[in-house]
Amino acid sequence: MNSSKVLLGVLGGVAAGAIAGILFAPAKGSKTRKRIVNKGADYAKEVKNKFDKVTKEFSNQYESILQEAKELVTDHQEK
Repeated sequence: MNSSKVLLGVLGGVAAGAIAGILFAPAKGSKTRKRIVNKGADYAKEVKNKFDKVTKEFSNQYESILQEAKELVTDHQEK
């Protein structure tokens, strides 16, 4: 299974658990809604940061493979 899918699944489970905990905690409705919004924003930032990291890593690997391919073609043409 793809590690990014596993990571998203884990983050989704953690988010659902946190929201369930907030919903069952005794607090006023307005305070509970603010907590949910704040937690959602926190998790959205976390997911965005993870996505950016994975995208950057993928881009770096792509560039590395592309450079190696260019070198192989150049070496092959010189022979």
